[in-house]
Amino acid sequence: MTATETPSTRRSTESTATRALRSAVWAGPVLAGAATLIWSGNFVIARAVSGEIPPVQTAFWRWAIALAVLAPFAAKGLWEHRRTIHRHALYIALVSLLGVTLFNTLIYIAGHTTSATDLALIAAASPVAIAVLAVVGGERLSPLRITGMFIALAGVVALITKGDVGALLHTEFASGDLWMIAAMLTFAAYSALLKRKPQQIPAVVFLAATVLFGLVMLLPAQIVSLVVEGGFTPTTGTLSALAYIGAASSALAFFLWNKAVESVGATRAGVVYYLQPVCVAVLAYFTIAEPVTGAQVACTALILAGVALSSIRN
Repeated sequence: MTATETPSTRRSTESTATRALRSAVWAGPVLAGAATLIWSGNFVIARAVSGEIPPVQTAFWRWAIALAVLAPFAAKGLWEHRRTIHRHALYIALVSLLGVTLFNTLIYIAGHTTSATDLALIAAASPVAIAVLAVVGGERLSPLRITGMFIALAGVVALITKGDVGALLHTEFASGDLWMIAAMLTFAAYSALLKRKPQQIPAVVFLAATVLFGLVMLLPAQIVSLVVEGGFTPTTGTLSALAYIGAASSALAFFLWNKAVESVGATRAGVVYYLQPVCVAVLAYFTIAEPVTGAQVACTALILAGVALSSIRN
């Protein structure tokens, strides 16, 4: 203890440091949870317009709107960091291909040929795939984190199957399931690669760069879709849906997710993704008055326990 340091100031300093540490520990899971909640709204809205807008066009306009939203915040930074972006162009192009060009496009394609239950079941494997790829990339997995991950997974499967896990043995998978598996793997790879983000590039600038790269790679598919399928007829519903998935589910949610992975790693952020079916159920309850059963509450408690267990720093 220094001459000017008293026991009370030392305790105050330690208390401040402890609060800062606790804030840092929970900031990542909270950010990942916010992103997951926003994506849950995207899931509900995207299903509503799946028959009105071709999948590739939904993805293209989604990201075009996201870029427009990000531009005022990132344009100056894109110019200032242009040399760093050029130096890491191959990495940014790969992340853009996975997270922007492919991920949601594959989900929209899958949604045309498979059931919502199958989509949810396959998406439930995302945190496991993220964890495997993160371990390959050098991230450590503690026994506590693994336990929490599988407790949450059990809750998700029980929730989706309404407690009849044996029904999985009789599930008939459609061709769209392959598209969803591809989407799940691209999201896992995207999340695992985020940990390698160049620290010199601010988060919003990095996101804008990936959206720009991804849109350029998506443009040929957009042109083909317009020629083969034609455009869609804009309505209040379709434009509102695109505005939501562009501004909220793309610009805001991906920014929050990227910050979460940067803060706590892909695995801890990935486990929070198990909250998606819970968020969908809550949204359905408040928006369309869909009833909530006791079994759903029990499954939700199981998922929350698993996520909380995995979020403990150990």
